[in-house]
Amino acid sequence: MFGRLVPSAYRPVLANRVFRRLILGFAVSYLGDGMSFVAVAWLAIELAPQAATGLWVGGAVAAYTLPGVVGALVFGRRLRRVPARRLLLADNTVRAVFLGAVPLAWLAGLLTPPLYVVVLAVSSLLHAWGSAGKYTLLAELLPDEQRLAANTLVSSLNFAATIAGPAIAGVLVTYVSSALVLGLDALTYLFLAVLITRTRLPESGEVSAVDQAAARGGLALLRSHPELLGLLTLTWFFNLLYGPVEVALPLHVTNDLHAPGTLLGLYWMLFGIGALLGGLAAGALRRLPLWPVTVGIVLGWGLSLLPFGFHVPTVVTVVCFALGGAVYGPFVALSVTLMQAKSPPQHLAAMLAARSAALLTASPLGTAIGGPLTAALGPRATLGGSGLATVALGAVAGLLLLTRRRNQ
Repeated sequence: MFGRLVPSAYRPVLANRVFRRLILGFAVSYLGDGMSFVAVAWLAIELAPQAATGLWVGGAVAAYTLPGVVGALVFGRRLRRVPARRLLLADNTVRAVFLGAVPLAWLAGLLTPPLYVVVLAVSSLLHAWGSAGKYTLLAELLPDEQRLAANTLVSSLNFAATIAGPAIAGVLVTYVSSALVLGLDALTYLFLAVLITRTRLPESGEVSAVDQAAARGGLALLRSHPELLGLLTLTWFFNLLYGPVEVALPLHVTNDLHAPGTLLGLYWMLFGIGALLGGLAAGALRRLPLWPVTVGIVLGWGLSLLPFGFHVPTVVTVVCFALGGAVYGPFVALSVTLMQAKSPPQHLAAMLAARSAALLTASPLGTAIGGPLTAALGPRATLGGSGLATVALGAVAGLLLLTRRRNQ
C-alpha cells in the first residue's frame, strides 16, 4: 500500500537503507534550522540595548551565515581533499557545540551581544563545507539515475522545515525562551552527527564548496555571453536585496507592531508554504518564456514587500508575504534553467561554478547591510525600501530585455 503512495522515481532511492537513515537526520537538522530562523534574530532583540537593536540583529543574522562564505573561500586548499563524510561530521559537531553554548551562557547570565555574535560566527564557519559534503556524499552513495530524486527529496525537506520550524519557534520564543530554541537546534545537529558516526558511509571523494579554478574560468566565459552575465547580475542583486528582510522583519514585529514571536513565526511559516507551492509549480512554467517569467518574479517579490512601508493592517502584510513566498519560490529553479538553456554545453559546468561562487556572497552581504539600514531607517522603511529597490531592479531588467528583443 505504501509503495503505491510513493511516486516510482523515489522508490529506488527510499529502498536504500543508508539513504533513509541520512534523510531522517537531514529532516531533524532542517527542522532545527527552521526554528533558528526565528530564534537567532529574536534572541538578539532580547539581548541588545534598545538604541542599537538593529545593528545587533543584523550582526547576529549575518554571523549565522556569512562566516560560512569565508570558510568556503579560505579553507579551500586544506579541506577539499577531506572525505565528504568527515566534512559533514565536522560541520555538525561544530554547529552542535557552539550553538549549544548559547543557552548555557544565557542560563549562566554570561551571554552578551558581542559574545552571542562571536559564538554564532564560529558555529557557521564550516557550514558551506558541510553542505558541499552532504551533496557529495549523496552522489557517492547513489547511482546517477537516482541522484535527481534524492536531491529533490532533500531540498523538499528543507522547504518543509521553513514551514514547521518557524511556527514551532514562534510559540517557543514567546512562551519559553529563544536561547533554549537554539539549544534545540544544537541537539538536532548532534543527532545528525551521531547518526553519521553510526552509519557506514563512503570515505572517498574530493569535495569543493566552491570550485575556484572553474569559477574563474566561468567568469571569463560569462563576459563573452552578455545575456548570461546579465542573468547572473540580476540574480546577485535580487539575492542582495532580499538580505535586509531577514533583519528588518523581526524588528518590524517587535518595534512597529509590538507583537509576540508567534507573529514572526506566522510570517515565515506562510512564506515557506508559499515558496513550497510556488517551487512545485515551477515545472508548469517551463512552457512560458523563461526570461520574462524570471523578471516577473523579481517584480512580484518587490511588490509583495511594498505594503510593509505603509501603515496597513497586519493581515495585509501577512497575506502579501505569503503571496511573496509563492512568487519567490520558483526563482532559483528558473534562473538555473535559464543558465542551462543559454550556456554552451561544453562550458556549462564552469559557468555554473562561477554562478555559485558569485551568489555565495549576495544574501549574506545583504543581511549584513540590513543591520545598519534598519538602525538608520527603521524596520518599516527598510522592508518597504527593499521592495521598492527590487521593483526598480525588475523594471530595469525588463527594459533591457525589451530593448534587446527589439534589436534582434
